[in-house]
Amino acid sequence: MTFDRSSPGAYADLSRRNFLINSAVAGSGLVLSLSLPFGQGKAVGNDSFVPNAFIRIGTDGQIVLTMPYVEMGQGTYTSIPMLIAEELEVGLKQVRIEHAPPNEKLYANPLLGVQATGNSNAIRGAWKPLRETAAAARIMLIAAAASRWGVDAGSCHADAGEVVHAPSGRRLRYGELAAEAARMPVPKDVALKPAEEFKLIGTPAKRLDASGKVNGAAVYGIDARPPGVKIATLAQSPVFGGRLKSVDDTAAKAVRGVRQIVRLDDAVAVVADHMGAAKKGLEALKVEWDEGAHAGLGTQDIARELEQATRKSGPVAQNIGDADKAMANAAMRVEASYHLPFLAHATMEPMNCTVHFRGTECELWVGTQAIARVQAMAAKAAGLPVEKVTVHNHLIGGGFGRRLEADGAVRAVEVAKQVDGPVKVVWTREEDIQHDMYRPYWVDRIAAGLDKSGKPVAWINRFAGSSVIARWLPSAFKDGLDPDTTEGAIDLVYALPNFHVEYVRIEPPGIPTAFWRSVGPSHNVFVTESFIDELAAAAGQDEVAYRRALLDHNPRAKAVLDLAAEKASWSSPLPKGRGRGIALQYVFGSYLAQVAEVEVAKDGSVRVHRVVCVMDCGTVINPDTVEAQIQSGVMFGVTAALYGEITLKNGRIEQANFDTYQMLRINEAPAIEVHLVKSTEPPGGMGEAGTSGIVPAICNAVFAATGKRLRKMPIDSNALKA
Repeated sequence: MTFDRSSPGAYADLSRRNFLINSAVAGSGLVLSLSLPFGQGKAVGNDSFVPNAFIRIGTDGQIVLTMPYVEMGQGTYTSIPMLIAEELEVGLKQVRIEHAPPNEKLYANPLLGVQATGNSNAIRGAWKPLRETAAAARIMLIAAAASRWGVDAGSCHADAGEVVHAPSGRRLRYGELAAEAARMPVPKDVALKPAEEFKLIGTPAKRLDASGKVNGAAVYGIDARPPGVKIATLAQSPVFGGRLKSVDDTAAKAVRGVRQIVRLDDAVAVVADHMGAAKKGLEALKVEWDEGAHAGLGTQDIARELEQATRKSGPVAQNIGDADKAMANAAMRVEASYHLPFLAHATMEPMNCTVHFRGTECELWVGTQAIARVQAMAAKAAGLPVEKVTVHNHLIGGGFGRRLEADGAVRAVEVAKQVDGPVKVVWTREEDIQHDMYRPYWVDRIAAGLDKSGKPVAWINRFAGSSVIARWLPSAFKDGLDPDTTEGAIDLVYALPNFHVEYVRIEPPGIPTAFWRSVGPSHNVFVTESFIDELAAAAGQDEVAYRRALLDHNPRAKAVLDLAAEKASWSSPLPKGRGRGIALQYVFGSYLAQVAEVEVAKDGSVRVHRVVCVMDCGTVINPDTVEAQIQSGVMFGVTAALYGEITLKNGRIEQANFDTYQMLRINEAPAIEVHLVKSTEPPGGMGEAGTSGIVPAICNAVFAATGKRLRKMPIDSNALKA
């Protein structure tokens, strides 16, 4: 797989139509774009539309996909080319990818409305538009061949990158037809291949990016090395909101290889010939900080404010029936309060960005999930018009939502403005963890009423925490609510006749919050699936049977639940100290049931031995990628359940590296089984679903093993001692 880094400037200003075509110029070939209206088919502004992608077929037959999404390990750069190759009738390796430049009008995800990769939306956003684009190209190539031969297009078909005239056996390669195809009329109605004719979609395909990552040819943001680049690392105020007071850089300047000390309002950077010298120089600095208003802040202060907020009413996220009346008449009432901590992203590739500031223009090399956002914020920091800022995107060594933020790029621009020539700003692991933008702290106060048979007749949930959407995409935050914050707390898979959910937005002082893998559901699924287990226990019923009785209206949810129970041997006995727990969810457009089998030792430590996952994500593009995504999400979630917690003391983040912010070790990794339910529904999201469901499954398994209910994460081994 190769990446074309040439600038696709020829793609500016396309006219407003469902299918758009730029005619061939000087024999350059066919350039095809699909343009879709914003969201549900509405125009943005006067003439602005949100295109999804471009296909370019050169006279050499090379097919180039300008990729509007980014690859951060999830397999996007294999699965999305499969969509193109399927409809174009070419081999997967015939598709070359170029990173899309920043351009929200051309490359915004139609489901998000912005140019970003996140919320498990890449395949969902690309599924129909990209296939239609490729199918239109195929139809036009066939029309060009038929015109040249003077035959009916219906007697021709595409095969392996060629157009074939079956009666005569004549064949023409796509490259030979590209210029003529560009002059063919754009088809008004495009018939997509039916599922039974798929050759690629649904088959296991080897990752196209794997070889480059193995042999070192792949280029990540941290690998960018423009000529003459210097390396910088930095220290930012240890308390968010603090300021730089004074710096004694005498010792730092004496370090061999150190070239410059850069002072900012709230940070100091050391610029050197290499990272080793930059780190030594940073350690040699004597820095004094004005810690500001948050110097005394602790996690308990934030938790207390959130807990108090759950005692006050907030905007109603969903209301069905009359939950208060049903609760008053219930035979039994069950109540609980749940706490989820701040979490860091801790990506393998720490935050970094390379910048060359030239005064009247600025150039960046970075790996980002939101390239247009980076361009806009970098331009603001540089004091330049957006068109004077060039951003080169690269592969990402772990995103998890962290690289939806542009703070790393902004910081690099601030440093680069004081440096002559390009400078690569690399955060140390400590700086990366202690100046992350964190998964919000959440507190839920939830209650349910049961009838005499134990069936839920009322469900009331009020939760408090930060709204990342309100900051990141203010237009999507309306009437005190946003779809991310509430996903997984509303529209549950269960039939609940009286249902009421409220959200109270509280932005914590002194600590920034951001999207974290599985976003809103990372919090909401933990609460709903832990609490439904509590209801089953209160009713004295089996947890799977209890859920199943609430799913008669939802056959897809029931199917994944039943298959998970079967594959996990749900009813079979386990040794003492072991338990099984289950969680069921419908988030990101996918159904997933997960069964965790855990062991609780006498010292309270928890070991997850086995995880069984059953997924109905609609049409599967690449089953290998789906399996890998679930495995990855499970590992991420198990880490959070056992170890994940960011705490504040005296305004400072207490965790600093992988010794204090622990990752799941190889020897702790559970056996993970993945079973896929065959479906012809449109694809659902994959990248985040595995994370949100595993945490409650583990906690429910701990209850099965010990009889102790866990309502606060991460798991406290002291509370589980025999």
